[in-house]
Amino acid sequence: MAQIAYIFPGQGSQFVGMGKDIYDNFKSARLAFEEASDSLHFDLKRIAFEGPEVELNRTAITQPVVFTVSAAILSAMREEGVGSDVKTSSTAGHSLGEYTSLFYGGAFDFVTGLKLVGKRGGIMEEAVSEGEGAMAAILGLARDDVDKLVSEVSRAEDESGGGGVVVSANYNAPGQVVISGHRGAVTEAAELAGERGAKKAVVLKVSVPSHSPLMKGASERLAEELKGVEVGNLDLPVISNVTALPHSGGEETKALLAKQLVSPVRWEESVKYMIDNGTTDFIEVGPGRVLSGLVKRIDRKVAILSVNDVDSLKDAGKKYK
Repeated sequence: MAQIAYIFPGQGSQFVGMGKDIYDNFKSARLAFEEASDSLHFDLKRIAFEGPEVELNRTAITQPVVFTVSAAILSAMREEGVGSDVKTSSTAGHSLGEYTSLFYGGAFDFVTGLKLVGKRGGIMEEAVSEGEGAMAAILGLARDDVDKLVSEVSRAEDESGGGGVVVSANYNAPGQVVISGHRGAVTEAAELAGERGAKKAVVLKVSVPSHSPLMKGASERLAEELKGVEVGNLDLPVISNVTALPHSGGEETKALLAKQLVSPVRWEESVKYMIDNGTTDFIEVGPGRVLSGLVKRIDRKVAILSVNDVDSLKDAGKKYK
């Protein structure tokens, strides 16, 4: 019998128009968007559906919008009874997506999670000056080679903006590692990766150097915010980005969420843990198909389905109802 793991995308999966047909066709999704806009006091639906892209891509806006779109799709799936007869083995999310995963796992309600990711996005956006940080995807090099490369490049930033700190930030899949840190160091490391045989080394269109030491101040501020949040017991295993093991809930989960900002996302290990513990099928819930592609790179034997619009939700209903 199939055992499903629900996985949730993070920042970078957003696009103008995401979630609109789900909103148009499911009452529960409309309620989610309306509740989000009321709670955050801005027209979240307009930004998701109409943009402009530059506004949607602001970290403080992107994070609650992606969280809401994923939650709205989840509510539409429940409305249609998708997966109601199939065992859910576990859940995980990539960076921001870990909050959606915790919401799905029962750690907190929708509004609590929404406000928390809104705070997180704002804290991250304020953590470094515009243009100071960067991230880059390194494709075609083993993680050990990338780790060695960034350790060679990383050094104190000089007065001209050269050098700086760079670390491995996302271990996404075999041959795919994202690096993060000061812009000069990230650019230097990306160029060196190309010289050492990487198939591709692409500086990403982000200004926030997530999962790097530059987020230390943000991590400390988030830890303070989390003191006022109640995190309950979990209904199923929720896999942590930091440990690639299940959360325990409560204070441990708060500590892990704060630590996540300065720690690498261990996505490849997380997926392997879920597979080793019985997961046969993955359903990616939210905008885009990034995680589906990563799961395929990690293990081609498992089934993977993305649910991000009405057609894909219907496909999921045919298979998992």
